[in-house]
Amino acid sequence: MTRALMLSALLVAACSPEDVADKVGRRTAETVVAPVVGGGAATACVVQNADAAEIQALVRDVGTVAGTSTKGLIASILARPATQSCLGAAGVAPPVVM
Repeated sequence: MTRALMLSALLVAACSPEDVADKVGRRTAETVVAPVVGGGAATACVVQNADAAEIQALVRDVGTVAGTSTKGLIASILARPATQSCLGAAGVAPPVVM
């Protein structure tokens, strides 16, 4: 087997359907989170620190204005120490979710 073929086989094996679905869900969730937190690093920090169930909940609001429950979820994720650390590392002040 050639080196390139072996590398391709490893890359395909590393991309499980669950990993692909998670990445797509997180990218989609970014479109819901960004208008609420102002985009940029804050969006990335929220999405990075959301669990799979939270990502699914965020994705349900695609194409609509974020409602009270979505804003509450985003505020909850923002309040986590890991999210606060992410924001600090990015040099971003925690956004206020209204």
